[in-house]
Amino acid sequence: MGRPYPALRTTASIGTAAVLFASAALAAAPAAAARTPAAPVAASAPGLEFHDIPGSGGITLKGNVFTPAGAEPGVEHPLIVLPTSWGLPQVEYFAQAQQLADSGYVVVSYTSRGFWLSGGKIEVAGPPDLADVSSVIDWALANTPSDPDRIGMGGVSYGAGISLLAAGHDKRIKAVVALSGWADLIDSIYSGRTQHLQAAALLGGSGLLTGRPSDELTRTLTDFLGSDLAKEEDMIAWGRKRSPATYLDAINANGAAVMMGNAWGDTIFPPNQYASFYEKLSGPKRLEFRPGDHATAEATGLLGLPNDTWTDAHRWFDRYLKGERNGIDQEPPVQLKSRTDGGYEGYPDWRSVGAAEERIGLDGTERILANIDSGANGGIVMLSNALDQFVKLPPIASVPLLPRAFAGVWQSGKYTTPRHVRGTAKLHTTVTPNKESGTFVAYLYDEGPLGLGKLVSNAPYTFHGRTPGRPFPVDLELFSTAYDVPAGHRLTLVIDTVDPLYIEHNPTGSQLTFSSSPADPSYVSVPLREK
Repeated sequence: MGRPYPALRTTASIGTAAVLFASAALAAAPAAAARTPAAPVAASAPGLEFHDIPGSGGITLKGNVFTPAGAEPGVEHPLIVLPTSWGLPQVEYFAQAQQLADSGYVVVSYTSRGFWLSGGKIEVAGPPDLADVSSVIDWALANTPSDPDRIGMGGVSYGAGISLLAAGHDKRIKAVVALSGWADLIDSIYSGRTQHLQAAALLGGSGLLTGRPSDELTRTLTDFLGSDLAKEEDMIAWGRKRSPATYLDAINANGAAVMMGNAWGDTIFPPNQYASFYEKLSGPKRLEFRPGDHATAEATGLLGLPNDTWTDAHRWFDRYLKGERNGIDQEPPVQLKSRTDGGYEGYPDWRSVGAAEERIGLDGTERILANIDSGANGGIVMLSNALDQFVKLPPIASVPLLPRAFAGVWQSGKYTTPRHVRGTAKLHTTVTPNKESGTFVAYLYDEGPLGLGKLVSNAPYTFHGRTPGRPFPVDLELFSTAYDVPAGHRLTLVIDTVDPLYIEHNPTGSQLTFSSSPADPSYVSVPLREK
């Protein structure tokens, strides 16, 4: 694979520039030299102490410890370890750690290596990060009243990914709560063989601002955002090494009870990869999806406010670290909250979520010109789906005004009864390109009577090495969701070739033709909740 095409280079350079611009502020990130552990520094809050914790490879991790008030000498308490999220310092979990300590836990939180005052460099949940987890557990067992037989891990985002990975590498871990994390790093930021530009640039830029990226991370991110396809296999191998799905057998063998939570609109770690991983877990497990974007579903809990996600996290730890019979293991293990309805729905497994199906035929032939944004798009990372969560305002497009030269449009009939979309919609179509490479993005809209479409789901797809003029089949999973389409509305599929969320690979002059035939009809399969 060679260098990117001119249009691709233009788009990719924007994301690369965003990351490189952030490097100017790198000096603002505090340097962290390895130091020997210091004596604890008493803080004002009862039961809270700050510590220098030895990490792997001789570095120092900045951490804090909450212990139960009035803890008696010689009495051991269950231990919970909380690695911080990407770019955040050790104060991130103060509110939740205090609540957990109040209910009888020893809680150790630490700033992940490479960030802020912790030593080392950012390894993106690589082997040094997993060795850090074991080192922190060792230190906690030696320096706090922790029970070696009752150890849990948890965290948000980066902390969630590290926690899931650690469950396959340290057999002492008995329970995990992984919120807004990833199970498959490649399927998160490179789904459909398409670089998720805004997500990668945000992670890269914030890493430069708050920490010290390793040489490997810098090189990989440069290749990724620069679309150096000659390095594609190396980038995939780098991501697989950091994906809990790679270590599924070890995680299952260790048997930790795993609770996973995420938002439907997570623009950094989309829900599909979490759901797929969940289905393959063999131990005690729970999966929760709610409206929102990356880490917004649990954000209020980090501020100490009431939060359903954190309430269930506490219940999960109580059940599998304390042995409390609180009923969480008796509830349907898959818990969903629709983006348009305030209630919760319980399912026995992920396969049951969209047990019914409706197929919308994509008849006829649509030819679209590439490299022009039609106006249909997936929004802005960390913003658009948060607006959907809090004010019910997802990305919107006026379907009648979409320019048909740059967008293919297919519509269902108007529904006389509501449609409860649940799960993963799937697109099957036939594509004929006039170039060997290309990118398109599929959008599923809830279109109202006036033609205003609210985004239900989307997903990108990229191909390389195709013979111009020769058709080929495409099967694409859209990002999983839960959305209720009102009566009188219709579902509309839109396909175009440019979206600010993604890097596109359409050479100048590209055209894509989407067709359907009696022998191989095109359709979008929409999963529906059973009545």
